[in-house]
Amino acid sequence: MAEIVQQRIENRIPELEQLERVGLFSKKEVKSMLKRATALEYKLHRLIITKVDFIAYIQYEINVLELIKKRRSRIGYQFKREEIEYSIISRINSIFRRATTKWKDDVQLWLSHIAFCKKWNTKVQLSKVFSSMLAIHPEKPALWIMAAKSELEDRNMSESARHLFLRALRFHPESKKVYQEYFRMELLHAEKLRKQQKELEQAEMDVGEYEFSPEIMSGKLAELVYRDATGKIQGADFILSLLTIAAIFDFTKELQDTIIQDLQSKYTDDSLTWDFMAKRELEATVGEELQTAKGRASDIARREERCCQVYEEGLKSLNTEAMWACYVSFCLERFKRKTNVQELKEKRQERLLAVLQRAHDSSLLKEDFYKNWLQVLLSSGDSEQTAAVAMAATQRYRQSVDVWCLALQTMVHLGSGATGKLFQDALKHVNPKLSLPLWQLQVEWSMTSQSPEETEALFQRGLLSVVPAVSMEIKEKYLDWSYRAGGYKKARKTFTSLHESRPFSKAFFTRMIQVEKNQETPKMSNLRDFYERALREFGSTDDDLWLEYIREELGPSGQPENCGMIHWRAMKMLEGESVERFTAQYTLLQTGHI
Repeated sequence: MAEIVQQRIENRIPELEQLERVGLFSKKEVKSMLKRATALEYKLHRLIITKVDFIAYIQYEINVLELIKKRRSRIGYQFKREEIEYSIISRINSIFRRATTKWKDDVQLWLSHIAFCKKWNTKVQLSKVFSSMLAIHPEKPALWIMAAKSELEDRNMSESARHLFLRALRFHPESKKVYQEYFRMELLHAEKLRKQQKELEQAEMDVGEYEFSPEIMSGKLAELVYRDATGKIQGADFILSLLTIAAIFDFTKELQDTIIQDLQSKYTDDSLTWDFMAKRELEATVGEELQTAKGRASDIARREERCCQVYEEGLKSLNTEAMWACYVSFCLERFKRKTNVQELKEKRQERLLAVLQRAHDSSLLKEDFYKNWLQVLLSSGDSEQTAAVAMAATQRYRQSVDVWCLALQTMVHLGSGATGKLFQDALKHVNPKLSLPLWQLQVEWSMTSQSPEETEALFQRGLLSVVPAVSMEIKEKYLDWSYRAGGYKKARKTFTSLHESRPFSKAFFTRMIQVEKNQETPKMSNLRDFYERALREFGSTDDDLWLEYIREELGPSGQPENCGMIHWRAMKMLEGESVERFTAQYTLLQTGHI
Protein backbone atom coordinates (compact mmCIF):
# COMPACT_ATOMS: atom_id res chain seq x y z
CA MET A 1 0.00 0.00 0.00
CA ALA A 2 2.72 2.47 0.98
CA GLU A 3 4.59 1.88 -2.30
CA ILE A 4 1.48 2.64 -4.37
CA VAL A 5 0.73 5.80 -2.40
CA GLN A 6 4.34 6.92 -2.68
CA GLN A 7 4.33 6.35 -6.44
CA ARG A 8 1.17 8.43 -6.87
CA ILE A 9 2.55 11.24 -4.73
CA GLU A 10 5.78 11.25 -6.75
CA ASN A 11 3.73 11.56 -9.92
CA ARG A 12 2.48 14.87 -8.58
CA ILE A 13 5.92 16.43 -8.19
CA PRO A 14 6.27 17.87 -11.73
CA GLU A 15 2.97 19.76 -11.53
CA LEU A 16 3.72 21.01 -8.01
CA GLU A 17 7.14 22.24 -9.16
CA GLN A 18 5.49 24.08 -12.03
CA LEU A 19 2.93 25.66 -9.68
CA GLU A 20 5.72 27.00 -7.50
CA ARG A 21 7.98 28.02 -10.39
CA VAL A 22 5.36 30.11 -12.23
CA GLY A 23 4.24 31.79 -9.00
CA LEU A 24 0.72 30.37 -8.70
CA PHE A 25 1.49 28.85 -5.27
CA SER A 26 4.14 29.52 -2.65
CA LYS A 27 6.60 26.90 -1.38
CA LYS A 28 4.65 26.66 1.88
CA GLU A 29 1.37 26.10 0.02
CA VAL A 30 2.93 23.38 -2.14
CA LYS A 31 4.14 21.52 0.98
CA SER A 32 0.67 21.82 2.50
CA MET A 33 -0.90 20.45 -0.69
CA LEU A 34 1.52 17.53 -0.71
CA LYS A 35 0.72 16.69 2.90
CA ARG A 36 -3.03 16.91 2.31
CA ALA A 37 -2.85 14.79 -0.87
CA THR A 38 -0.83 12.11 0.95
CA ALA A 39 -3.44 11.87 3.72
CA LEU A 40 -6.29 11.63 1.19
CA GLU A 41 -4.45 9.03 -0.88
CA TYR A 42 -3.81 6.83 2.17
CA LYS A 43 -7.53 6.90 2.97
CA LEU A 44 -8.24 5.31 -0.42
CA HIS A 45 -5.93 2.39 0.36
CA ARG A 46 -7.29 1.36 3.73
CA LEU A 47 -8.84 -2.08 4.22
CA ILE A 48 -12.28 -0.52 4.60
CA ILE A 49 -12.83 2.37 2.22
CA THR A 50 -15.95 4.51 1.95
CA LYS A 51 -17.56 6.50 -0.78
CA VAL A 52 -17.15 9.60 1.37
CA ASP A 53 -13.35 9.27 1.17
CA PHE A 54 -13.45 9.27 -2.64
CA ILE A 55 -15.83 12.23 -2.75
CA ALA A 56 -13.67 14.19 -0.31
CA TYR A 57 -10.56 13.54 -2.44
CA ILE A 58 -12.36 14.55 -5.65
CA GLN A 59 -13.75 17.69 -4.04
CA TYR A 60 -10.29 18.67 -2.79
CA GLU A 61 -8.79 18.32 -6.27
CA ILE A 62 -11.65 20.31 -7.83
CA ASN A 63 -11.11 23.06 -5.25
CA VAL A 64 -7.43 23.17 -6.24
CA LEU A 65 -8.45 23.52 -9.90
CA GLU A 66 -10.79 26.40 -9.07
CA LEU A 67 -8.10 28.12 -7.02
CA ILE A 68 -5.59 27.80 -9.88
CA LYS A 69 -8.16 29.30 -12.24
CA LYS A 70 -8.68 32.32 -9.97
CA ARG A 71 -4.96 32.89 -9.46
CA ARG A 72 -4.24 32.64 -13.18
CA SER A 73 -6.86 35.34 -13.72
CA ARG A 74 -5.37 37.51 -10.98
CA ILE A 75 -1.75 37.42 -12.17
CA GLY A 76 -2.56 37.10 -15.88
CA TYR A 77 -0.53 33.90 -16.45
CA GLN A 78 -2.11 31.49 -18.96
CA PHE A 79 0.69 29.07 -19.86
CA LYS A 80 1.77 25.56 -18.75
CA ARG A 81 -1.80 24.25 -18.73
CA GLU A 82 -0.78 20.78 -19.94
CA GLU A 83 1.68 20.34 -17.07
CA ILE A 84 -0.70 21.71 -14.42
CA GLU A 85 -4.49 21.60 -15.09
CA TYR A 86 -4.48 18.65 -17.49
CA SER A 87 -2.55 16.58 -14.98
CA ILE A 88 -5.03 17.37 -12.19
CA ILE A 89 -8.05 16.73 -14.44
CA SER A 90 -6.57 13.37 -15.47
CA ARG A 91 -6.11 12.45 -11.81
CA ILE A 92 -9.68 13.43 -10.92
CA ASN A 93 -10.99 11.28 -13.78
CA SER A 94 -8.88 8.41 -12.46
CA ILE A 95 -10.35 8.78 -8.94
CA PHE A 96 -13.87 8.91 -10.40
CA ARG A 97 -13.18 5.70 -12.35
CA ARG A 98 -11.96 3.95 -9.21
CA ALA A 99 -15.10 5.09 -7.35
CA THR A 100 -17.56 4.07 -10.08
CA THR A 101 -15.83 0.72 -10.45
CA LYS A 102 -16.43 0.01 -6.78
CA TRP A 103 -19.94 1.53 -6.56
CA LYS A 104 -21.34 0.71 -9.99
CA ASP A 105 -24.99 1.05 -8.94
CA ASP A 106 -24.65 4.63 -7.70
CA VAL A 107 -26.09 6.59 -10.62
CA GLN A 108 -25.50 9.90 -8.85
CA LEU A 109 -21.75 9.15 -8.76
CA TRP A 110 -21.76 8.55 -12.51
CA LEU A 111 -23.66 11.78 -13.08
CA SER A 112 -21.18 13.70 -10.92
CA HIS A 113 -18.37 12.40 -13.13
CA ILE A 114 -20.31 13.47 -16.22
CA ALA A 115 -20.90 16.95 -14.78
CA PHE A 116 -17.17 17.29 -14.07
CA CYS A 117 -16.24 16.25 -17.61
CA LYS A 118 -18.69 18.79 -19.07
CA LYS A 119 -17.48 21.62 -16.87
CA TRP A 120 -13.82 21.07 -17.71
CA ASN A 121 -14.49 20.27 -21.37
CA THR A 122 -13.01 16.77 -21.50
CA LYS A 123 -15.15 15.57 -24.39
CA VAL A 124 -13.32 12.31 -25.16
CA GLN A 125 -13.44 11.30 -21.51
CA LEU A 126 -17.14 12.26 -21.41
CA SER A 127 -17.99 9.73 -24.13
CA LYS A 128 -16.07 7.02 -22.29
CA VAL A 129 -17.93 7.74 -19.05
CA PHE A 130 -21.29 7.55 -20.81
CA SER A 131 -20.28 4.31 -22.50
CA SER A 132 -19.23 2.72 -19.18
CA MET A 133 -22.34 3.96 -17.38
CA LEU A 134 -24.72 2.64 -20.06
CA ALA A 135 -23.02 -0.75 -19.94
CA ILE A 136 -23.92 -0.92 -16.24
CA HIS A 137 -27.33 0.82 -16.40
CA PRO A 138 -28.93 0.01 -19.77
CA GLU A 139 -32.34 -0.24 -18.10
CA LYS A 140 -32.63 3.54 -17.56
CA PRO A 141 -33.97 5.35 -20.68
CA ALA A 142 -33.11 8.79 -19.25
CA LEU A 143 -29.39 7.92 -19.28
CA TRP A 144 -29.49 6.88 -22.94
CA ILE A 145 -31.20 10.16 -23.81
CA MET A 146 -28.64 12.14 -21.81
CA ALA A 147 -25.78 10.38 -23.58
CA ALA A 148 -27.25 10.98 -27.04
CA LYS A 149 -27.91 14.65 -26.30
CA SER A 150 -24.33 15.02 -25.11
CA GLU A 151 -23.00 13.56 -28.36
CA LEU A 152 -25.12 15.96 -30.39
CA GLU A 153 -24.76 19.12 -28.31
CA ASP A 154 -21.31 18.80 -26.73
CA ARG A 155 -19.42 16.92 -29.45
CA ASN A 156 -21.54 17.83 -32.50
CA MET A 157 -21.63 14.13 -33.47
CA SER A 158 -25.07 13.45 -34.91
CA GLU A 159 -24.09 9.97 -36.13
CA SER A 160 -22.99 8.93 -32.63
CA ALA A 161 -26.20 10.35 -31.18
CA ARG A 162 -28.26 8.39 -33.69
CA HIS A 163 -26.34 5.23 -32.88
CA LEU A 164 -27.02 5.69 -29.18
CA PHE A 165 -30.75 6.20 -29.76
CA LEU A 166 -30.90 3.03 -31.88
CA ARG A 167 -29.13 1.08 -29.12
CA ALA A 168 -31.53 2.57 -26.57
CA LEU A 169 -34.50 1.36 -28.62
CA ARG A 170 -33.13 -2.18 -28.55
CA PHE A 171 -33.36 -2.06 -24.76
CA HIS A 172 -36.54 0.05 -24.64
CA PRO A 173 -38.52 -0.64 -27.82
CA GLU A 174 -41.72 0.93 -26.44
CA SER A 175 -40.29 3.93 -24.61
CA LYS A 176 -42.23 7.06 -25.55
CA LYS A 177 -39.55 9.37 -24.20
CA VAL A 178 -36.74 7.72 -26.20
CA TYR A 179 -38.74 7.96 -29.42
CA GLN A 180 -39.69 11.58 -28.74
CA GLU A 181 -36.08 12.62 -28.17
CA TYR A 182 -34.85 10.57 -31.16
CA PHE A 183 -37.47 12.31 -33.32
CA ARG A 184 -36.37 15.70 -31.97
CA MET A 185 -32.71 14.89 -32.60
CA GLU A 186 -33.30 14.07 -36.28
CA LEU A 187 -35.17 17.34 -36.75
CA LEU A 188 -32.41 19.29 -34.99
CA HIS A 189 -29.84 17.63 -37.25
CA ALA A 190 -31.88 18.54 -40.34
CA GLU A 191 -32.21 22.13 -39.14
CA LYS A 192 -28.46 22.38 -38.55
CA LEU A 193 -27.75 21.13 -42.09
CA ARG A 194 -30.19 23.65 -43.54
CA LYS A 195 -28.45 26.47 -41.68
CA GLN A 196 -25.03 25.29 -42.88
CA GLN A 197 -26.22 25.16 -46.47
CA LYS A 198 -27.70 28.64 -46.21
CA GLU A 199 -24.50 30.08 -44.74
CA LEU A 200 -22.37 28.47 -47.46
CA GLU A 201 -24.66 29.79 -50.18
CA GLN A 202 -24.52 33.29 -48.72
CA ALA A 203 -20.72 33.10 -48.53
CA GLU A 204 -20.62 31.68 -52.09
CA MET A 205 -18.14 29.04 -50.98
CA ASP A 206 -17.19 26.06 -53.14
CA VAL A 207 -17.82 22.84 -51.20
CA GLY A 208 -16.46 20.58 -53.95
CA GLU A 209 -18.22 17.26 -54.38
CA TYR A 210 -20.01 17.45 -51.02
CA GLU A 211 -23.79 17.67 -51.39
CA PHE A 212 -26.47 18.31 -48.81
CA SER A 213 -29.06 15.55 -48.99
CA PRO A 214 -32.48 17.13 -49.66
CA GLU A 215 -34.19 14.10 -48.05
CA ILE A 216 -32.36 14.56 -44.76
CA MET A 217 -32.83 18.34 -44.77
CA SER A 218 -36.57 17.98 -45.36
CA GLY A 219 -36.93 15.72 -42.33
CA LYS A 220 -37.27 12.33 -44.01
CA LEU A 221 -35.18 10.62 -41.32
CA ALA A 222 -37.47 12.11 -38.69
CA GLU A 223 -40.44 10.76 -40.64
CA LEU A 224 -38.88 7.27 -40.57
CA VAL A 225 -38.51 7.59 -36.80
CA TYR A 226 -42.15 8.67 -36.63
CA ARG A 227 -43.29 5.66 -38.68
CA ASP A 228 -41.31 3.26 -36.54
CA ALA A 229 -42.54 4.85 -33.30
CA THR A 230 -46.23 4.85 -34.20
CA GLY A 231 -45.95 1.25 -35.41
CA LYS A 232 -44.94 0.18 -31.91
CA ILE A 233 -46.66 2.72 -29.67
CA GLN A 234 -50.36 3.45 -30.02
CA GLY A 235 -52.32 6.39 -28.70
CA ALA A 236 -53.38 9.88 -29.74
CA ASP A 237 -51.44 11.44 -26.87
CA PHE A 238 -48.16 10.03 -28.21
CA ILE A 239 -48.82 11.16 -31.79
CA LEU A 240 -49.75 14.63 -30.52
CA SER A 241 -46.50 14.82 -28.57
CA LEU A 242 -44.57 14.14 -31.79
CA LEU A 243 -46.66 16.68 -33.64
CA THR A 244 -45.86 19.28 -30.97
CA ILE A 245 -42.14 18.62 -31.48
CA ALA A 246 -42.45 18.84 -35.27
CA ALA A 247 -44.34 22.13 -35.02
CA ILE A 248 -41.26 23.78 -33.47
CA PHE A 249 -39.43 23.56 -36.82
CA ASP A 250 -40.47 25.72 -39.78
CA PHE A 251 -39.59 23.14 -42.48
CA THR A 252 -41.87 20.33 -41.30
CA LYS A 253 -45.22 21.30 -42.85
CA GLU A 254 -45.43 18.08 -44.91
CA LEU A 255 -44.48 15.99 -41.88
CA GLN A 256 -47.07 17.76 -39.75
CA ASP A 257 -49.74 17.15 -42.40
CA THR A 258 -48.83 13.45 -42.44
CA ILE A 259 -49.10 13.22 -38.65
CA ILE A 260 -52.45 15.02 -38.65
CA GLN A 261 -53.82 12.70 -41.34
CA ASP A 262 -52.79 9.66 -39.28
CA LEU A 263 -54.39 11.20 -36.21
CA GLN A 264 -57.68 11.80 -38.00
CA SER A 265 -57.78 8.38 -39.65
CA LYS A 266 -56.73 6.20 -36.69
CA TYR A 267 -57.83 7.95 -33.51
CA THR A 268 -61.28 9.43 -33.99
CA ASP A 269 -62.33 7.42 -30.94
CA ASP A 270 -60.00 9.47 -28.72
CA SER A 271 -61.14 12.77 -27.18
CA LEU A 272 -57.63 14.21 -27.52
CA THR A 273 -57.93 14.01 -31.31
CA TRP A 274 -61.14 16.03 -31.34
CA ASP A 275 -59.70 18.47 -28.81
CA PHE A 276 -56.68 19.08 -31.02
CA MET A 277 -58.73 19.41 -34.20
CA ALA A 278 -61.10 21.87 -32.53
CA LYS A 279 -58.35 24.09 -31.18
CA ARG A 280 -56.72 24.24 -34.62
CA GLU A 281 -59.61 26.44 -35.69
CA LEU A 282 -58.22 29.18 -33.43
CA GLU A 283 -55.01 29.40 -35.46
CA ALA A 284 -56.56 31.32 -38.37
CA THR A 285 -54.87 34.71 -38.84
CA VAL A 286 -56.71 38.00 -38.53
CA GLY A 287 -57.25 39.71 -41.86
CA GLU A 288 -56.24 43.25 -42.79
CA GLU A 289 -59.79 44.51 -42.39
CA LEU A 290 -60.08 43.36 -38.76
CA GLN A 291 -57.73 45.74 -36.98
CA THR A 292 -60.33 47.41 -34.75
CA ALA A 293 -61.07 45.94 -31.32
CA LYS A 294 -64.65 45.13 -32.30
CA GLY A 295 -63.52 43.56 -35.56
CA ARG A 296 -60.97 41.38 -33.84
CA ALA A 297 -63.55 40.35 -31.23
CA SER A 298 -65.97 39.41 -33.99
CA ASP A 299 -63.31 37.33 -35.72
CA ILE A 300 -62.39 35.58 -32.45
CA ALA A 301 -66.07 34.82 -31.83
CA ARG A 302 -66.36 33.21 -35.28
CA ARG A 303 -63.28 31.07 -34.72
CA GLU A 304 -64.50 29.98 -31.29
CA GLU A 305 -67.81 29.05 -32.90
CA ARG A 306 -65.98 26.87 -35.43
CA CYS A 307 -64.14 25.19 -32.54
CA CYS A 308 -67.45 24.43 -30.87
CA GLN A 309 -68.76 22.93 -34.11
CA VAL A 310 -65.83 20.49 -34.12
CA TYR A 311 -66.52 19.55 -30.50
CA GLU A 312 -70.21 19.02 -31.33
CA GLU A 313 -69.22 16.79 -34.23
CA GLY A 314 -67.00 14.79 -31.88
CA LEU A 315 -69.78 14.35 -29.35
CA LYS A 316 -71.97 12.71 -31.97
CA SER A 317 -69.61 9.75 -32.18
CA LEU A 318 -67.87 10.00 -28.81
CA ASN A 319 -70.29 10.96 -26.05
CA THR A 320 -67.93 10.28 -23.12
CA GLU A 321 -66.88 12.01 -19.91
CA ALA A 322 -63.41 12.66 -21.36
CA MET A 323 -64.92 14.30 -24.47
CA TRP A 324 -67.16 16.54 -22.40
CA ALA A 325 -64.18 17.41 -20.19
CA CYS A 326 -62.25 18.64 -23.24
CA TYR A 327 -65.25 20.68 -24.42
CA VAL A 328 -65.90 22.21 -21.01
CA SER A 329 -62.18 22.96 -20.48
CA PHE A 330 -62.07 24.79 -23.80
CA CYS A 331 -65.17 26.87 -23.01
CA LEU A 332 -63.84 27.61 -19.51
CA GLU A 333 -60.44 28.68 -20.83
CA ARG A 334 -62.04 31.04 -23.36
CA PHE A 335 -64.41 32.43 -20.70
CA LYS A 336 -61.48 33.26 -18.41
CA ARG A 337 -59.70 35.23 -21.12
CA LYS A 338 -59.97 38.96 -20.56
CA THR A 339 -61.73 41.10 -23.13
CA ASN A 340 -63.05 44.64 -23.19
CA VAL A 341 -65.82 43.71 -25.61
CA GLN A 342 -68.90 43.03 -23.47
CA GLU A 343 -70.73 41.19 -26.24
CA LEU A 344 -67.91 38.63 -26.58
CA LYS A 345 -67.73 38.19 -22.80
CA GLU A 346 -71.46 37.53 -22.54
CA LYS A 347 -71.37 35.11 -25.46
CA ARG A 348 -68.56 33.12 -23.82
CA GLN A 349 -70.46 32.95 -20.53
CA GLU A 350 -73.64 31.85 -22.24
CA ARG A 351 -71.78 29.14 -24.17
CA LEU A 352 -70.00 27.88 -21.03
CA LEU A 353 -73.20 27.63 -19.00
CA ALA A 354 -74.97 25.83 -21.84
CA VAL A 355 -72.18 23.26 -22.24
CA LEU A 356 -71.98 22.67 -18.47
CA GLN A 357 -75.72 22.11 -18.31
CA ARG A 358 -75.69 19.65 -21.20
CA ALA A 359 -72.74 17.72 -19.72
CA HIS A 360 -74.57 17.55 -16.38
CA ASP A 361 -77.79 16.40 -18.06
CA SER A 362 -75.78 13.62 -19.71
CA SER A 363 -74.37 12.62 -16.28
CA LEU A 364 -70.90 13.05 -17.78
CA LEU A 365 -69.72 16.22 -16.03
CA LYS A 366 -66.57 15.73 -13.96
CA GLU A 367 -66.58 16.61 -10.27
CA ASP A 368 -63.99 19.40 -10.66
CA PHE A 369 -66.14 21.40 -13.07
CA TYR A 370 -69.01 21.94 -10.65
CA LYS A 371 -66.91 24.50 -8.76
CA ASN A 372 -66.37 26.52 -11.95
CA TRP A 373 -70.06 26.25 -12.78
CA LEU A 374 -71.14 27.57 -9.38
CA GLN A 375 -68.61 30.42 -9.53
CA VAL A 376 -69.97 31.56 -12.90
CA LEU A 377 -73.56 31.35 -11.67
CA LEU A 378 -72.75 33.28 -8.47
CA SER A 379 -71.07 36.03 -10.47
CA SER A 380 -74.13 36.26 -12.71
CA GLY A 381 -76.43 36.68 -9.68
CA ASP A 382 -78.73 33.75 -10.56
CA SER A 383 -79.36 32.48 -7.00
CA GLU A 384 -82.07 30.00 -7.91
CA GLN A 385 -80.03 28.29 -10.60
CA THR A 386 -76.94 28.31 -8.36
CA ALA A 387 -78.79 26.52 -5.57
CA ALA A 388 -80.19 23.98 -8.03
CA VAL A 389 -76.73 23.20 -9.42
CA ALA A 390 -75.28 22.90 -5.91
CA MET A 391 -77.95 20.36 -4.96
CA ALA A 392 -77.54 18.50 -8.24
CA ALA A 393 -73.79 18.17 -7.64
CA THR A 394 -74.40 16.53 -4.26
CA GLN A 395 -76.84 14.08 -5.85
CA ARG A 396 -74.28 13.05 -8.47
CA TYR A 397 -71.28 12.82 -6.12
CA ARG A 398 -72.91 11.88 -2.83
CA GLN A 399 -69.74 10.57 -1.17
CA SER A 400 -67.40 13.37 -2.22
CA VAL A 401 -66.31 15.64 0.63
CA ASP A 402 -65.15 18.33 -1.81
CA VAL A 403 -68.51 18.45 -3.58
CA TRP A 404 -70.44 18.65 -0.32
CA CYS A 405 -68.18 21.43 0.98
CA LEU A 406 -68.61 23.32 -2.27
CA ALA A 407 -72.39 22.94 -2.19
CA LEU A 408 -72.60 23.92 1.49
CA GLN A 409 -70.41 27.00 0.98
CA THR A 410 -72.67 28.01 -1.87
CA MET A 411 -75.84 27.55 0.19
CA VAL A 412 -74.32 29.47 3.11
CA HIS A 413 -73.39 32.28 0.74
CA LEU A 414 -76.95 32.35 -0.60
CA GLY A 415 -78.37 32.31 2.93
CA SER A 416 -80.53 29.28 2.22
CA GLY A 417 -82.88 28.11 4.97
CA ALA A 418 -82.17 24.47 4.07
CA THR A 419 -78.48 24.72 5.00
CA GLY A 420 -78.88 22.97 8.38
CA LYS A 421 -80.58 19.94 6.84
CA LEU A 422 -77.99 19.86 4.09
CA PHE A 423 -75.21 19.60 6.68
CA GLN A 424 -76.98 16.61 8.24
CA ASP A 425 -77.36 14.94 4.82
CA ALA A 426 -73.68 15.52 4.09
CA LEU A 427 -72.54 13.85 7.31
CA LYS A 428 -74.80 10.85 6.56
CA HIS A 429 -73.30 10.19 3.12
CA VAL A 430 -69.63 11.05 3.63
CA ASN A 431 -67.16 8.61 5.19
CA PRO A 432 -66.79 9.74 8.86
CA LYS A 433 -62.99 9.52 8.61
CA LEU A 434 -63.09 12.22 5.90
CA SER A 435 -65.76 14.40 7.51
CA LEU A 436 -63.52 16.93 9.33
CA PRO A 437 -63.93 19.69 6.67
CA LEU A 438 -67.72 19.33 6.97
CA TRP A 439 -67.62 19.72 10.75
CA GLN A 440 -65.36 22.76 10.48
CA LEU A 441 -67.69 24.37 7.97
CA GLN A 442 -70.80 23.57 10.02
CA VAL A 443 -69.28 24.99 13.21
CA GLU A 444 -68.34 28.24 11.46
CA TRP A 445 -71.82 28.52 9.99
CA SER A 446 -73.56 27.73 13.27
CA MET A 447 -71.53 30.28 15.26
CA THR A 448 -72.59 33.05 12.88
CA SER A 449 -76.10 31.95 11.87
CA GLN A 450 -77.65 29.94 14.73
CA SER A 451 -78.62 30.62 18.34
CA PRO A 452 -76.12 29.85 21.16
CA GLU A 453 -78.27 26.90 22.24
CA GLU A 454 -78.20 25.35 18.77
CA THR A 455 -74.45 25.91 18.50
CA GLU A 456 -73.84 24.28 21.88
CA ALA A 457 -75.96 21.30 20.81
CA LEU A 458 -73.83 21.01 17.66
CA PHE A 459 -70.66 20.95 19.76
CA GLN A 460 -72.12 18.24 21.98
CA ARG A 461 -72.87 16.11 18.90
CA GLY A 462 -69.36 16.68 17.59
CA LEU A 463 -67.82 15.54 20.88
CA LEU A 464 -69.44 12.14 20.36
CA SER A 465 -67.58 11.57 17.08
CA VAL A 466 -65.49 8.39 17.00
CA VAL A 467 -63.01 10.05 14.63
CA PRO A 468 -60.11 11.45 16.72
CA ALA A 469 -59.38 14.33 14.34
CA VAL A 470 -63.01 15.51 14.51
CA SER A 471 -63.22 15.13 18.28
CA MET A 472 -60.01 17.11 18.89
CA GLU A 473 -61.03 19.88 16.48
CA ILE A 474 -64.47 20.19 18.09
CA LYS A 475 -62.93 20.50 21.57
CA GLU A 476 -60.69 23.36 20.40
CA LYS A 477 -63.57 25.16 18.66
CA TYR A 478 -65.91 24.56 21.62
CA LEU A 479 -63.45 26.08 24.10
CA ASP A 480 -62.76 29.05 21.86
CA TRP A 481 -66.47 29.67 21.26
CA SER A 482 -67.25 29.36 24.99
CA TYR A 483 -64.73 32.09 25.81
CA ARG A 484 -66.08 34.42 23.13
CA ALA A 485 -69.72 33.73 23.93
CA GLY A 486 -69.66 33.53 27.75
CA GLY A 487 -66.30 34.85 28.91
CA TYR A 488 -63.79 33.27 31.29
CA LYS A 489 -66.29 31.48 33.52
CA LYS A 490 -67.92 29.62 30.63
CA ALA A 491 -64.54 28.76 29.11
CA ARG A 492 -63.33 27.37 32.44
CA LYS A 493 -66.53 25.36 32.82
CA THR A 494 -66.15 23.94 29.31
CA PHE A 495 -62.51 23.06 29.94
CA THR A 496 -63.36 21.33 33.21
CA SER A 497 -66.11 19.31 31.56
CA LEU A 498 -63.79 18.15 28.78
CA HIS A 499 -60.38 17.76 30.44
CA GLU A 500 -60.83 14.00 30.89
CA SER A 501 -62.52 13.42 27.52
CA ARG A 502 -59.69 12.07 25.36
CA PRO A 503 -58.22 12.42 22.75
CA PHE A 504 -56.78 15.93 23.08
CA SER A 505 -54.67 18.23 20.97
CA LYS A 506 -51.97 20.42 22.46
CA ALA A 507 -53.87 23.47 21.17
CA PHE A 508 -56.77 22.67 23.52
CA PHE A 509 -54.55 23.20 26.57
CA THR A 510 -52.51 26.09 25.19
CA ARG A 511 -55.74 27.93 24.34
CA MET A 512 -56.93 27.60 27.96
CA ILE A 513 -53.53 28.77 29.21
CA GLN A 514 -53.82 31.82 26.95
CA VAL A 515 -57.34 32.51 28.22
CA GLU A 516 -56.00 32.52 31.79
CA LYS A 517 -53.15 34.85 30.82
CA ASN A 518 -55.63 37.25 29.23
CA GLN A 519 -57.28 37.89 32.61
CA GLU A 520 -56.44 41.07 34.52
CA THR A 521 -54.98 39.04 37.39
CA PRO A 522 -54.11 35.56 36.09
CA LYS A 523 -53.77 32.96 38.83
CA MET A 524 -50.52 31.03 38.83
CA SER A 525 -52.22 28.10 40.53
CA ASN A 526 -54.60 27.78 37.57
CA LEU A 527 -51.74 28.02 35.07
CA ARG A 528 -49.85 25.27 36.91
CA ASP A 529 -52.97 23.12 36.82
CA PHE A 530 -53.34 23.62 33.04
CA TYR A 531 -49.66 22.92 32.38
CA GLU A 532 -49.75 19.79 34.52
CA ARG A 533 -52.80 18.48 32.64
CA ALA A 534 -51.10 19.19 29.30
CA LEU A 535 -47.89 17.48 30.39
CA ARG A 536 -49.77 14.35 31.38
CA GLU A 537 -50.80 14.07 27.74
CA PHE A 538 -47.73 15.38 25.88
CA GLY A 539 -44.91 15.43 28.43
CA SER A 540 -43.00 12.52 26.89
CA THR A 541 -42.57 14.12 23.46
CA ASP A 542 -43.14 17.89 23.65
CA ASP A 543 -39.99 19.60 24.94
CA ASP A 544 -41.40 23.05 24.09
CA LEU A 545 -44.22 22.55 26.64
CA TRP A 546 -41.72 21.95 29.43
CA LEU A 547 -39.76 25.07 28.48
CA GLU A 548 -42.93 27.18 28.44
CA TYR A 549 -43.78 25.89 31.93
CA ILE A 550 -40.29 26.83 33.17
CA ARG A 551 -40.56 30.30 31.63
CA GLU A 552 -43.90 30.76 33.40
CA GLU A 553 -42.30 29.95 36.76
CA LEU A 554 -39.48 32.39 36.00
CA GLY A 555 -42.07 35.12 35.36
CA PRO A 556 -43.29 37.75 37.82
CA SER A 557 -46.08 35.52 39.22
CA GLY A 558 -44.07 32.30 39.33
CA GLN A 559 -41.74 30.65 41.80
CA PRO A 560 -38.23 30.23 40.26
CA GLU A 561 -37.30 27.64 42.89
CA ASN A 562 -39.73 25.24 41.15
CA CYS A 563 -37.70 25.25 37.92
CA GLY A 564 -35.19 22.69 39.17
CA MET A 565 -37.93 20.16 39.91
CA ILE A 566 -39.62 20.82 36.55
CA HIS A 567 -36.26 20.29 34.79
CA TRP A 568 -35.70 17.01 36.66
CA ARG A 569 -39.18 15.76 35.73
CA ALA A 570 -38.68 16.75 32.09
CA MET A 571 -35.43 14.79 31.89
CA LYS A 572 -37.23 11.77 33.34
CA MET A 573 -40.26 11.95 31.03
CA LEU A 574 -38.87 13.08 27.67
CA GLU A 575 -37.78 10.45 25.18
CA GLY A 576 -35.42 10.24 22.20
CA GLU A 577 -34.31 13.42 20.46
CA SER A 578 -36.65 15.50 22.62
CA VAL A 579 -34.16 15.16 25.51
CA GLU A 580 -31.32 16.65 23.46
CA ARG A 581 -33.46 19.54 22.20
CA PHE A 582 -34.72 20.28 25.70
CA THR A 583 -31.21 20.23 27.18
CA ALA A 584 -29.90 22.61 24.51
CA GLN A 585 -32.82 25.04 24.87
CA TYR A 586 -32.70 24.92 28.67
CA THR A 587 -28.99 25.80 28.62
CA LEU A 588 -29.69 28.77 26.35
CA LEU A 589 -32.51 29.84 28.68
CA GLN A 590 -30.24 29.71 31.72
CA THR A 591 -27.55 31.78 30.01
CA GLY A 592 -30.07 34.39 28.88
CA HIS A 593 -29.79 33.73 25.15
CA ILE A 594 -33.52 33.03 24.71
